[in-house]
Amino acid sequence: MNNYYKDIPEIKFELENSPLMPRIVALKEREYADRDEYDEAPQDYADAMDSYDRVLDIVGDITANVIAANAEEVDAEGPHCEGGRVRYATKTYENLQAMKLAGLNGMTMPRRYEGLNLPVTVYTAANEIVSAADAGFENIWSLQDCIETLYSFGSEEQRRKYIPRVCAGETMSMDLTEPDAGSDLQSVMLKATYDEENDCWRLNGSKRFITNGDSDIHLVLARSEAGTRDGRGLSMFIYDKRDGGVDVRRIENKLGIHGSPTCELVYKNAKCELCGDRKLGLIKYVMSLMNGARLGIAAQSVGLSQAAYNEAVAYARDRKQFGKAIIEFPAVAEMLSNIKARLDAGRALLYQTARYVDIYKALEDIARDRKLTPEERAELKQYSRLADAFTPLAKGMNSEYANQNGYDCIQVHGGSGFMLEYACQRIYRDARITSIYEGTTQLQTVAAIRYVTNGFYSQVIADFETAAVAPDYEPLLARIKSMAAKFNDCIAAVREAADQELLDLCARHLYEMAADVIMSHLLMQNAAKAPELFGKSLQVFVNLAEAEVEKHSLWVKNMSVAQLENYRQA
Repeated sequence: MNNYYKDIPEIKFELENSPLMPRIVALKEREYADRDEYDEAPQDYADAMDSYDRVLDIVGDITANVIAANAEEVDAEGPHCEGGRVRYATKTYENLQAMKLAGLNGMTMPRRYEGLNLPVTVYTAANEIVSAADAGFENIWSLQDCIETLYSFGSEEQRRKYIPRVCAGETMSMDLTEPDAGSDLQSVMLKATYDEENDCWRLNGSKRFITNGDSDIHLVLARSEAGTRDGRGLSMFIYDKRDGGVDVRRIENKLGIHGSPTCELVYKNAKCELCGDRKLGLIKYVMSLMNGARLGIAAQSVGLSQAAYNEAVAYARDRKQFGKAIIEFPAVAEMLSNIKARLDAGRALLYQTARYVDIYKALEDIARDRKLTPEERAELKQYSRLADAFTPLAKGMNSEYANQNGYDCIQVHGGSGFMLEYACQRIYRDARITSIYEGTTQLQTVAAIRYVTNGFYSQVIADFETAAVAPDYEPLLARIKSMAAKFNDCIAAVREAADQELLDLCARHLYEMAADVIMSHLLMQNAAKAPELFGKSLQVFVNLAEAEVEKHSLWVKNMSVAQLENYRQA
Protein backbone atom coordinates (compact mmCIF):
# COMPACT_ATOMS: atom_id res chain seq x y z
CA MET A 1 0.00 0.00 0.00
CA ASN A 2 1.22 3.50 -0.78
CA ASN A 3 -0.83 5.26 1.89
CA TYR A 4 -2.73 3.49 4.67
CA TYR A 5 -5.33 6.27 4.75
CA LYS A 6 -5.87 7.16 1.10
CA ASP A 7 -5.88 3.52 0.04
CA ILE A 8 -8.72 2.65 2.44
CA PRO A 9 -11.67 4.88 1.39
CA GLU A 10 -13.92 3.39 4.07
CA ILE A 11 -12.05 5.36 6.75
CA LYS A 12 -12.63 8.68 5.03
CA PHE A 13 -16.26 7.74 4.54
CA GLU A 14 -16.69 7.22 8.30
CA LEU A 15 -15.23 10.66 8.97
CA GLU A 16 -17.26 12.56 6.41
CA ASN A 17 -20.69 10.95 6.28
CA SER A 18 -22.14 11.06 9.77
CA PRO A 19 -24.71 13.71 10.66
CA LEU A 20 -22.99 13.95 14.05
CA MET A 21 -19.69 15.30 12.68
CA PRO A 22 -20.73 18.99 12.37
CA ARG A 23 -21.81 18.95 16.01
CA ILE A 24 -18.61 17.18 17.07
CA VAL A 25 -16.40 19.70 15.30
CA ALA A 26 -18.35 22.70 16.60
CA LEU A 27 -18.04 21.42 20.17
CA LYS A 28 -14.38 20.48 19.89
CA GLU A 29 -13.53 23.84 18.32
CA ARG A 30 -15.77 25.77 20.76
CA GLU A 31 -17.52 27.33 17.77
CA TYR A 32 -14.08 28.00 16.22
CA ALA A 33 -12.92 30.21 19.09
CA ASP A 34 -9.21 29.51 18.36
CA ARG A 35 -9.23 30.77 14.78
CA ASP A 36 -8.00 34.25 15.68
CA GLU A 37 -5.31 33.07 18.10
CA TYR A 38 -3.73 30.07 16.36
CA ASP A 39 -2.76 30.02 12.71
CA GLU A 40 -3.41 26.30 12.47
CA ALA A 41 -6.92 26.52 13.94
CA PRO A 42 -9.75 25.95 11.43
CA GLN A 43 -11.98 28.80 10.33
CA ASP A 44 -15.12 26.68 9.88
CA TYR A 45 -16.39 23.14 9.49
CA ALA A 46 -15.06 22.63 5.97
CA ASP A 47 -11.65 23.92 7.01
CA ALA A 48 -11.62 21.59 10.01
CA MET A 49 -12.50 18.55 7.92
CA ASP A 50 -9.82 19.47 5.41
CA SER A 51 -7.31 19.74 8.27
CA TYR A 52 -8.27 16.30 9.61
CA ASP A 53 -7.92 14.85 6.13
CA ARG A 54 -4.42 16.31 5.79
CA VAL A 55 -3.31 15.00 9.20
CA LEU A 56 -4.54 11.49 8.40
CA ASP A 57 -2.87 11.67 5.00
CA ILE A 58 0.43 12.24 6.83
CA VAL A 59 -0.33 9.36 9.23
CA GLY A 60 -1.13 7.12 6.27
CA ASP A 61 2.07 8.07 4.46
CA ILE A 62 4.32 7.46 7.48
CA THR A 63 2.51 4.23 8.23
CA ALA A 64 3.04 2.89 4.71
CA ASN A 65 6.60 4.03 4.19
CA VAL A 66 8.14 3.78 7.66
CA ILE A 67 6.07 1.73 10.12
CA ALA A 68 4.96 -1.00 7.72
CA ALA A 69 8.45 -1.19 6.23
CA ASN A 70 9.91 -1.74 9.73
CA ALA A 71 7.24 -4.08 11.09
CA GLU A 72 8.91 -7.42 10.42
CA GLU A 73 12.29 -6.32 11.81
CA VAL A 74 10.64 -4.91 14.93
CA ASP A 75 8.71 -8.15 15.42
CA ALA A 76 11.89 -10.23 15.04
CA GLU A 77 14.09 -8.12 17.32
CA GLY A 78 11.67 -6.92 19.98
CA PRO A 79 12.64 -4.77 22.99
CA HIS A 80 15.38 -5.63 25.50
CA CYS A 81 15.79 -5.06 29.23
CA GLU A 82 19.20 -3.60 30.04
CA GLY A 83 20.15 -2.34 33.49
CA GLY A 84 16.58 -1.91 34.61
CA ARG A 85 15.62 0.04 31.50
CA VAL A 86 13.87 -0.82 28.23
CA ARG A 87 15.66 -0.57 24.93
CA TYR A 88 13.20 -0.69 22.07
CA ALA A 89 13.85 -2.61 18.87
CA THR A 90 16.11 -0.49 16.67
CA LYS A 91 13.45 0.29 14.08
CA THR A 92 10.97 1.35 16.78
CA TYR A 93 13.10 4.45 17.36
CA GLU A 94 12.77 5.27 13.65
CA ASN A 95 8.99 4.94 13.94
CA LEU A 96 8.82 7.17 17.01
CA GLN A 97 11.06 9.78 15.41
CA ALA A 98 8.95 9.86 12.24
CA MET A 99 5.78 10.45 14.26
CA LYS A 100 7.51 13.07 16.40
CA LEU A 101 8.88 15.01 13.41
CA ALA A 102 5.42 14.99 11.85
CA GLY A 103 3.93 16.44 15.05
CA LEU A 104 1.58 13.50 15.56
CA ASN A 105 1.55 13.49 19.35
CA GLY A 106 -0.90 15.05 21.76
CA MET A 107 -3.49 14.65 19.03
CA THR A 108 -6.61 15.32 21.11
CA MET A 109 -5.08 17.88 23.48
CA PRO A 110 -6.02 21.59 23.31
CA ARG A 111 -3.77 23.95 21.38
CA ARG A 112 -2.94 25.91 24.53
CA TYR A 113 -0.95 22.86 25.66
CA GLU A 114 0.64 22.48 22.20
CA GLY A 115 -1.75 19.74 21.11
CA LEU A 116 -3.56 19.31 17.79
CA ASN A 117 -7.07 19.56 19.29
CA LEU A 118 -8.39 16.71 17.11
CA PRO A 119 -11.65 14.92 17.88
CA VAL A 120 -11.50 11.41 19.29
CA THR A 121 -13.00 10.15 16.02
CA VAL A 122 -10.01 11.42 14.04
CA TYR A 123 -7.56 10.05 16.60
CA THR A 124 -9.38 6.71 16.39
CA ALA A 125 -8.79 6.71 12.63
CA ALA A 126 -5.08 7.35 13.22
CA ASN A 127 -4.95 4.42 15.64
CA GLU A 128 -6.63 2.15 13.12
CA ILE A 129 -4.25 3.21 10.36
CA VAL A 130 -1.11 2.62 12.44
CA SER A 131 -2.42 -0.72 13.72
CA ALA A 132 -2.92 -2.01 10.19
CA ALA A 133 0.87 -1.81 9.77
CA ASP A 134 2.14 -2.74 13.25
CA ALA A 135 -0.15 -3.27 16.22
CA GLY A 136 2.84 -3.49 18.55
CA PHE A 137 4.07 -0.04 17.63
CA GLU A 138 0.54 1.34 17.89
CA ASN A 139 0.59 0.26 21.54
CA ILE A 140 3.57 2.52 22.23
CA TRP A 141 2.43 5.50 20.19
CA SER A 142 -1.27 5.42 21.12
CA LEU A 143 -0.65 5.41 24.87
CA GLN A 144 -0.37 9.16 24.50
CA ASP A 145 -4.12 8.82 25.08
CA CYS A 146 -3.40 8.37 28.82
CA ILE A 147 -2.97 12.14 28.87
CA GLU A 148 -6.75 12.44 28.47
CA THR A 149 -7.15 11.21 32.05
CA LEU A 150 -4.55 13.63 33.38
CA TYR A 151 -6.22 16.44 31.41
CA SER A 152 -9.64 15.54 32.81
CA PHE A 153 -8.69 15.05 36.45
CA GLY A 154 -5.28 16.62 37.07
CA SER A 155 -4.65 20.16 38.29
CA GLU A 156 -3.88 23.02 35.92
CA GLU A 157 -0.30 22.96 37.17
CA GLN A 158 -0.03 19.28 36.25
CA ARG A 159 -1.56 19.91 32.85
CA ARG A 160 0.98 22.60 32.04
CA LYS A 161 3.81 20.46 33.35
CA TYR A 162 3.06 17.20 31.56
CA ILE A 163 0.79 17.70 28.55
CA PRO A 164 3.29 19.72 26.44
CA ARG A 165 5.87 16.97 27.03
CA VAL A 166 3.52 14.35 25.61
CA CYS A 167 2.65 16.65 22.71
CA ALA A 168 6.40 16.91 22.04
CA GLY A 169 6.69 13.13 21.78
CA GLU A 170 7.26 11.73 25.27
CA THR A 171 5.62 8.37 25.97
CA MET A 172 3.08 7.28 28.59
CA SER A 173 1.84 4.17 30.35
CA MET A 174 -0.95 3.22 32.72
CA ASP A 175 0.35 1.11 35.59
CA LEU A 176 -2.66 -0.81 36.86
CA THR A 177 -2.17 -4.60 36.94
CA GLU A 178 -0.24 -6.43 39.66
CA PRO A 179 0.83 -10.08 40.07
CA ASP A 180 -2.23 -10.73 42.26
CA ALA A 181 -4.56 -8.13 40.75
CA GLY A 182 -5.41 -8.67 37.09
CA SER A 183 -9.01 -7.96 36.17
CA ASP A 184 -9.79 -7.52 39.88
CA LEU A 185 -8.23 -4.08 40.28
CA GLN A 186 -9.83 -3.67 43.71
CA SER A 187 -7.04 -5.98 44.91
CA VAL A 188 -4.24 -3.59 43.93
CA MET A 189 -1.75 -3.29 46.81
CA LEU A 190 1.06 -1.07 45.47
CA LYS A 191 1.59 1.17 48.48
CA ALA A 192 1.43 4.96 48.33
CA THR A 193 2.55 6.86 51.41
CA TYR A 194 2.87 10.57 52.01
CA ASP A 195 6.40 11.83 52.68
CA GLU A 196 5.89 14.74 55.08
CA GLU A 197 9.53 15.79 55.05
CA ASN A 198 9.74 16.16 51.28
CA ASP A 199 6.07 17.08 50.71
CA CYS A 200 5.44 14.36 48.15
CA TRP A 201 4.00 10.87 47.77
CA ARG A 202 6.14 7.71 47.55
CA LEU A 203 5.33 4.42 45.80
CA ASN A 204 6.58 0.99 46.90
CA GLY A 205 5.72 -2.39 45.43
CA SER A 206 5.41 -3.96 42.00
CA LYS A 207 3.29 -3.97 38.87
CA ARG A 208 3.06 -6.59 36.14
CA PHE A 209 1.91 -6.71 32.51
CA ILE A 210 2.46 -2.97 32.07
CA THR A 211 2.40 -1.99 28.41
CA ASN A 212 5.29 0.35 27.55
CA GLY A 213 6.28 0.14 31.22
CA ASP A 214 9.46 2.21 30.92
CA SER A 215 7.61 5.23 29.53
CA ASP A 216 8.42 8.83 30.40
CA ILE A 217 5.20 9.57 32.31
CA HIS A 218 3.11 6.98 34.18
CA LEU A 219 -0.39 7.04 35.59
CA VAL A 220 -0.27 4.66 38.56
CA LEU A 221 -3.09 3.08 40.56
CA ALA A 222 -1.94 2.64 44.17
CA ARG A 223 -3.33 2.10 47.66
CA SER A 224 -3.19 5.40 49.50
CA GLU A 225 -5.46 4.52 52.44
CA ALA A 226 -3.77 2.27 54.99
CA GLY A 227 -5.82 -0.68 56.19
CA THR A 228 -8.19 -0.76 53.21
CA ARG A 229 -8.70 -3.77 50.94
CA ASP A 230 -11.15 -2.55 48.29
CA GLY A 231 -11.44 0.09 45.58
CA ARG A 232 -12.26 2.87 48.02
CA GLY A 233 -8.67 2.89 49.26
CA LEU A 234 -7.11 3.47 45.82
CA SER A 235 -5.88 6.72 44.31
CA MET A 236 -4.29 7.74 41.02
CA PHE A 237 -0.72 9.06 40.90
CA ILE A 238 1.59 10.58 38.30
CA TYR A 239 5.10 9.19 38.21
CA ASP A 240 7.79 11.02 36.21
CA LYS A 241 10.63 8.81 35.01
CA ARG A 242 13.01 11.76 35.45
CA ASP A 243 12.61 11.39 39.23
CA GLY A 244 13.80 7.76 39.27
CA GLY A 245 12.78 5.04 41.68
CA VAL A 246 11.15 2.60 39.24
CA ASP A 247 13.08 -0.19 37.53
CA VAL A 248 12.06 -2.73 34.92
CA ARG A 249 12.60 -6.17 36.44
CA ARG A 250 11.83 -8.01 33.22
CA ILE A 251 10.11 -7.81 29.84
CA GLU A 252 7.51 -10.49 29.21
CA ASN A 253 8.20 -12.97 26.39
CA LYS A 254 4.92 -12.71 24.50
CA LEU A 255 3.12 -14.53 21.71
CA GLY A 256 2.56 -11.33 19.73
CA ILE A 257 2.85 -7.53 19.65
CA HIS A 258 6.59 -8.06 20.03
CA GLY A 259 7.49 -4.42 19.43
CA SER A 260 5.54 -3.34 22.52
CA PRO A 261 7.45 -3.96 25.79
CA THR A 262 5.21 -5.51 28.44
CA CYS A 263 7.03 -4.97 31.72
CA GLU A 264 7.22 -6.04 35.32
CA LEU A 265 8.05 -2.95 37.36
CA VAL A 266 9.55 -2.49 40.81
CA TYR A 267 8.85 0.76 42.71
CA LYS A 268 11.40 1.65 45.39
CA ASN A 269 10.34 4.77 47.25
CA ALA A 270 9.48 6.36 43.91
CA LYS A 271 8.44 10.02 44.12
CA CYS A 272 5.03 10.78 42.59
CA GLU A 273 2.14 13.27 42.56
CA LEU A 274 -1.48 12.69 43.46
CA CYS A 275 -3.72 13.07 40.40
CA GLY A 276 -7.18 14.33 41.34
CA ASP A 277 -8.72 13.42 44.68
CA ARG A 278 -7.77 10.61 47.02
CA LYS A 279 -9.87 7.43 47.04
CA LEU A 280 -11.26 7.99 43.51
CA GLY A 281 -8.44 6.24 41.66
CA LEU A 282 -10.42 3.14 40.71
CA ILE A 283 -13.96 4.33 41.24
CA LYS A 284 -13.68 7.28 38.84
CA TYR A 285 -10.30 7.78 37.17
CA VAL A 286 -9.42 4.24 36.09
CA MET A 287 -12.91 3.75 34.70
CA SER A 288 -12.34 6.80 32.48
CA LEU A 289 -8.86 5.59 31.59
CA MET A 290 -10.08 2.10 30.72
CA ASN A 291 -12.94 3.29 28.53
CA GLY A 292 -10.49 5.31 26.47
CA ALA A 293 -8.14 2.34 26.27
CA ARG A 294 -10.96 0.04 25.21
CA LEU A 295 -11.86 2.32 22.33
CA GLY A 296 -8.19 2.28 21.40
CA ILE A 297 -8.11 -1.54 21.37
CA ALA A 298 -11.26 -1.55 19.24
CA ALA A 299 -9.41 0.66 16.74
CA GLN A 300 -6.34 -1.58 16.96
CA SER A 301 -8.57 -4.58 16.27
CA VAL A 302 -10.10 -2.96 13.18
CA GLY A 303 -6.61 -2.15 11.94
CA LEU A 304 -5.60 -5.77 12.38
CA SER A 305 -8.72 -6.91 10.52
CA GLN A 306 -7.82 -4.55 7.69
CA ALA A 307 -4.30 -5.98 7.63
CA ALA A 308 -5.69 -9.53 7.53
CA TYR A 309 -7.95 -8.61 4.62
CA ASN A 310 -5.12 -6.92 2.72
CA GLU A 311 -2.82 -9.92 3.08
CA ALA A 312 -5.51 -12.49 2.30
CA VAL A 313 -6.72 -10.73 -0.87
CA ALA A 314 -3.19 -10.10 -2.15
CA TYR A 315 -2.24 -13.74 -1.68
CA ALA A 316 -5.48 -15.10 -3.15
CA ARG A 317 -5.03 -13.01 -6.28
CA ASP A 318 -1.44 -14.09 -6.73
CA ARG A 319 -1.62 -17.78 -5.80
CA LYS A 320 -2.52 -20.09 -8.68
CA GLN A 321 -3.85 -23.63 -8.30
CA PHE A 322 -5.39 -25.87 -10.94
CA GLY A 323 -4.70 -23.21 -13.54
CA LYS A 324 -6.41 -20.24 -11.91
CA ALA A 325 -6.04 -17.81 -9.01
CA ILE A 326 -7.47 -19.21 -5.79
CA ILE A 327 -9.57 -16.06 -5.34
CA GLU A 328 -11.84 -17.57 -7.99
CA PHE A 329 -12.61 -20.62 -5.84
CA PRO A 330 -15.93 -20.24 -3.97
CA ALA A 331 -14.49 -21.53 -0.67
CA VAL A 332 -11.77 -18.88 -0.73
CA ALA A 333 -14.10 -16.16 -2.02
CA GLU A 334 -16.45 -16.86 0.88
CA MET A 335 -13.67 -16.45 3.45
CA LEU A 336 -12.57 -13.16 1.88
CA SER A 337 -16.15 -11.88 1.76
CA ASN A 338 -16.69 -12.79 5.41
CA ILE A 339 -13.48 -11.03 6.48
CA LYS A 340 -14.53 -7.89 4.61
CA ALA A 341 -18.07 -7.99 5.99
CA ARG A 342 -16.88 -8.33 9.58
CA LEU A 343 -14.32 -5.58 8.96
CA ASP A 344 -16.87 -3.13 7.56
CA ALA A 345 -19.48 -3.89 10.23
CA GLY A 346 -16.95 -3.67 13.05
CA ARG A 347 -15.55 -0.42 11.68
CA ALA A 348 -19.05 1.08 11.52
CA LEU A 349 -19.55 0.19 15.20
CA LEU A 350 -16.12 1.59 16.10
CA TYR A 351 -16.71 5.00 14.56
CA GLN A 352 -20.27 5.29 15.83
CA THR A 353 -18.87 4.70 19.32
CA ALA A 354 -16.08 7.25 18.78
CA ARG A 355 -18.62 9.87 17.71
CA TYR A 356 -20.67 9.30 20.84
CA VAL A 357 -17.51 9.63 22.94
CA ASP A 358 -16.57 12.84 21.15
CA ILE A 359 -19.82 14.60 21.96
CA TYR A 360 -19.96 13.74 25.64
CA LYS A 361 -16.25 14.43 26.23
CA ALA A 362 -16.45 17.80 24.49
CA LEU A 363 -19.46 18.78 26.59
CA GLU A 364 -17.69 17.66 29.78
CA ASP A 365 -14.74 19.83 28.77
CA ILE A 366 -16.97 22.84 28.15
CA ALA A 367 -18.59 22.28 31.57
CA ARG A 368 -15.21 22.96 33.20
CA ASP A 369 -15.34 26.51 31.89
CA ARG A 370 -19.00 27.41 32.11
CA LYS A 371 -22.38 26.09 33.19
CA LEU A 372 -24.06 23.98 30.54
CA THR A 373 -27.52 24.90 29.31
CA PRO A 374 -30.37 22.48 30.09
CA GLU A 375 -30.25 21.31 26.48
CA GLU A 376 -26.51 20.68 26.72
CA ARG A 377 -26.90 18.79 29.99
CA ALA A 378 -29.50 16.55 28.36
CA GLU A 379 -27.19 16.04 25.38
CA LEU A 380 -24.29 15.19 27.68
CA LYS A 381 -26.39 12.62 29.51
CA GLN A 382 -27.63 11.07 26.26
CA TYR A 383 -24.23 10.68 24.62
CA SER A 384 -22.45 9.64 27.79
CA ARG A 385 -24.90 6.76 28.10
CA LEU A 386 -24.57 5.84 24.43
CA ALA A 387 -20.77 5.86 24.70
CA ASP A 388 -20.86 3.74 27.83
CA ALA A 389 -23.18 1.23 26.15
CA PHE A 390 -21.37 1.06 22.82
CA THR A 391 -17.76 0.93 24.06
CA PRO A 392 -17.91 -2.68 25.35
CA LEU A 393 -19.63 -3.73 22.11
CA ALA A 394 -16.97 -2.06 19.97
CA LYS A 395 -14.08 -3.46 21.98
CA GLY A 396 -15.43 -6.96 22.45
CA MET A 397 -16.79 -7.60 18.97
CA ASN A 398 -13.91 -6.05 17.04
CA SER A 399 -11.32 -7.93 19.07
CA GLU A 400 -13.14 -11.20 18.42
CA TYR A 401 -13.39 -10.29 14.73
CA ALA A 402 -9.67 -9.51 14.59
CA ASN A 403 -8.95 -13.00 15.91
CA GLN A 404 -11.30 -14.67 13.44
CA ASN A 405 -10.08 -12.59 10.52
CA GLY A 406 -6.45 -13.34 11.39
CA TYR A 407 -7.32 -17.04 11.53
CA ASP A 408 -9.06 -16.90 8.15
CA CYS A 409 -6.17 -14.95 6.64
CA ILE A 410 -3.81 -17.81 7.49
CA GLN A 411 -6.33 -20.30 6.12
CA VAL A 412 -6.41 -18.45 2.79
CA HIS A 413 -2.61 -18.78 2.68
CA GLY A 414 -2.80 -22.51 3.34
CA GLY A 415 0.55 -24.06 4.25
CA SER A 416 2.35 -20.80 3.45
CA GLY A 417 0.39 -19.12 6.23
CA PHE A 418 2.16 -21.34 8.75
CA MET A 419 5.53 -20.06 7.61
CA LEU A 420 7.16 -17.16 9.43
CA GLU A 421 8.12 -15.28 6.26
CA TYR A 422 4.48 -14.34 5.63
CA ALA A 423 2.99 -11.38 7.51
CA CYS A 424 -0.27 -13.21 8.17
CA GLN A 425 1.29 -15.16 11.06
CA ARG A 426 2.34 -11.91 12.76
CA ILE A 427 -1.15 -10.46 12.30
CA TYR A 428 -2.66 -13.61 13.79
CA ARG A 429 -0.31 -13.53 16.80
CA ASP A 430 -0.83 -9.81 17.34
CA ALA A 431 -4.62 -10.14 17.18
CA ARG A 432 -4.79 -12.71 19.97
CA ILE A 433 -4.17 -10.22 22.77
CA THR A 434 -6.95 -7.84 21.71
CA SER A 435 -9.69 -9.94 23.26
CA ILE A 436 -7.70 -10.21 26.52
CA TYR A 437 -6.12 -6.90 27.51
CA GLU A 438 -7.99 -3.79 28.65
CA GLY A 439 -10.75 -6.13 29.76
CA THR A 440 -11.44 -9.56 28.27
CA THR A 441 -14.46 -10.13 26.06
CA GLN A 442 -16.08 -11.73 29.09
CA LEU A 443 -15.63 -8.47 31.01
CA GLN A 444 -17.01 -6.48 28.08
CA THR A 445 -20.10 -8.66 28.39
CA VAL A 446 -20.32 -7.83 32.09
CA ALA A 447 -20.06 -4.11 31.25
CA ALA A 448 -22.75 -4.36 28.58
CA ILE A 449 -25.32 -6.72 30.08
CA ARG A 450 -27.20 -4.07 32.05
CA TYR A 451 -27.96 -2.33 28.76
CA VAL A 452 -29.48 -5.60 27.57
CA THR A 453 -31.64 -6.18 30.62
CA ASN A 454 -32.81 -2.58 31.03
CA GLY A 455 -33.92 -2.41 27.39
CA PHE A 456 -31.45 0.26 26.28
CA TYR A 457 -30.05 -1.69 23.33
CA SER A 458 -33.58 -2.65 22.32
CA GLN A 459 -34.55 1.04 22.25
CA VAL A 460 -31.46 1.94 20.21
CA ILE A 461 -32.39 -0.79 17.73
CA ALA A 462 -36.01 0.39 17.61
CA ASP A 463 -34.79 3.92 16.82
CA PHE A 464 -32.62 2.58 14.01
CA GLU A 465 -35.64 0.77 12.57
CA THR A 466 -37.47 4.07 12.02
CA ALA A 467 -34.87 5.30 9.53
CA ALA A 468 -36.02 5.40 5.93
CA VAL A 469 -34.37 2.85 3.62
CA ALA A 470 -34.21 2.50 -0.12
CA PRO A 471 -36.70 0.02 -1.62
CA ASP A 472 -33.83 -2.33 -2.52
CA TYR A 473 -32.94 -2.67 1.15
CA GLU A 474 -36.45 -3.24 2.52
CA PRO A 475 -36.10 -7.07 2.43
CA LEU A 476 -32.85 -6.76 4.39
CA LEU A 477 -34.49 -4.43 6.90
CA ALA A 478 -37.25 -6.99 7.42
CA ARG A 479 -34.61 -9.63 8.17
CA ILE A 480 -32.85 -7.33 10.63
CA LYS A 481 -36.16 -6.61 12.35
CA SER A 482 -36.71 -10.36 12.64
CA MET A 483 -33.31 -10.67 14.32
CA ALA A 484 -34.27 -7.91 16.75
CA ALA A 485 -37.51 -9.70 17.57
CA LYS A 486 -35.60 -12.87 18.44
CA PHE A 487 -33.24 -10.82 20.60
CA ASN A 488 -36.14 -9.28 22.49
CA ASP A 489 -37.82 -12.68 22.90
CA CYS A 490 -34.63 -14.04 24.46
CA ILE A 491 -34.41 -11.11 26.86
CA ALA A 492 -38.02 -11.74 27.92
CA ALA A 493 -37.34 -15.46 28.46
CA VAL A 494 -34.32 -14.77 30.67
CA ARG A 495 -36.17 -12.09 32.63
CA GLU A 496 -39.09 -14.45 33.20
CA ALA A 497 -36.78 -17.07 34.70
CA ALA A 498 -35.64 -14.46 37.26
CA ASP A 499 -32.40 -16.31 38.02
CA GLN A 500 -29.12 -14.41 38.21
CA GLU A 501 -26.97 -17.45 37.42
CA LEU A 502 -29.03 -18.14 34.30
CA LEU A 503 -28.64 -14.51 33.21
CA ASP A 504 -24.88 -14.72 33.76
CA LEU A 505 -24.69 -17.83 31.60
CA CYS A 506 -26.83 -16.33 28.83
CA ALA A 507 -25.15 -12.91 28.94
CA ARG A 508 -22.53 -13.53 26.22
CA HIS A 509 -25.22 -14.79 23.85
CA LEU A 510 -27.46 -11.78 24.47
CA TYR A 511 -24.48 -9.42 24.15
CA GLU A 512 -23.54 -10.81 20.74
CA MET A 513 -27.14 -10.73 19.52
CA ALA A 514 -27.37 -7.04 20.41
CA ALA A 515 -24.12 -6.31 18.62
CA ASP A 516 -25.10 -8.29 15.51
CA VAL A 517 -28.36 -6.37 15.13
CA ILE A 518 -26.78 -2.97 15.82
CA MET A 519 -23.93 -3.57 13.36
CA SER A 520 -26.42 -4.71 10.72
CA HIS A 521 -28.25 -1.38 11.05
CA LEU A 522 -25.07 0.68 11.00
CA LEU A 523 -23.79 -1.12 7.92
CA MET A 524 -27.14 -0.61 6.21
CA GLN A 525 -26.92 3.12 6.93
CA ASN A 526 -23.48 3.18 5.32
CA ALA A 527 -24.59 1.12 2.31
CA ALA A 528 -27.49 3.50 1.72
CA LYS A 529 -24.99 6.35 1.23
CA ALA A 530 -22.20 4.43 -0.51
CA PRO A 531 -23.44 1.13 -1.99
CA GLU A 532 -20.25 0.84 -4.03
CA LEU A 533 -18.27 0.60 -0.77
CA PHE A 534 -20.63 -1.30 1.49
CA GLY A 535 -23.39 -2.94 -0.57
CA LYS A 536 -21.75 -6.35 -0.84
CA SER A 537 -20.59 -6.35 2.77
CA LEU A 538 -24.11 -5.53 3.93
CA GLN A 539 -25.56 -8.54 2.14
CA VAL A 540 -22.84 -10.85 3.44
CA PHE A 541 -22.94 -9.52 7.00
CA VAL A 542 -26.71 -9.87 7.32
CA ASN A 543 -26.31 -13.51 6.27
CA LEU A 544 -23.64 -13.98 8.96
CA ALA A 545 -25.54 -12.05 11.62
CA GLU A 546 -28.80 -13.85 10.92
CA ALA A 547 -27.10 -17.21 11.41
CA GLU A 548 -25.43 -16.01 14.62
CA VAL A 549 -28.65 -14.61 16.06
CA GLU A 550 -30.50 -17.83 15.26
CA LYS A 551 -27.75 -19.86 16.96
CA HIS A 552 -27.81 -17.70 20.09
CA SER A 553 -31.60 -17.64 20.15
CA LEU A 554 -31.82 -21.42 20.10
CA TRP A 555 -29.19 -21.68 22.83
CA VAL A 556 -30.94 -19.22 25.15
CA LYS A 557 -34.41 -20.66 24.60
CA ASN A 558 -33.16 -24.21 25.21
CA MET A 559 -31.42 -23.12 28.39
CA SER A 560 -33.19 -23.39 31.73
CA VAL A 561 -32.50 -23.11 35.43
CA ALA A 562 -32.64 -26.90 35.62
CA GLN A 563 -29.71 -27.15 33.20
CA LEU A 564 -27.38 -24.87 35.18
CA GLU A 565 -25.80 -27.84 36.93
CA ASN A 566 -24.43 -29.03 33.58
CA TYR A 567 -22.36 -25.84 33.33
CA ARG A 568 -20.94 -25.88 36.85
CA GLN A 569 -17.40 -27.18 37.00
CA ALA A 570 -15.84 -28.71 40.11
